[in-house]
Amino acid sequence: MEELLRTNDITLIPLARAVLADEGIETFELDVNMSVLEGSIGILPRRLMVRSSEIDDARRILRMNGVKFEG
Repeated sequence: MEELLRTNDITLIPLARAVLADEGIETFELDVNMSVLEGSIGILPRRLMVRSSEIDDARRILRMNGVKFEG
């Protein structure tokens, strides 16, 4: 798995996951529990992972759908 994006924006990961799921790309979110430990104040970023073989397609799909992310 490779990191597709890393963000503190709590709305970006659900949006990206929904867009990618519609295209049949599975995702896995990391660091969800860390945000609970830090009190959900958004200091620690969450990461969204995808299969290495699908990383380029995932980036292209997000860009085509207007999802702004670094990566």
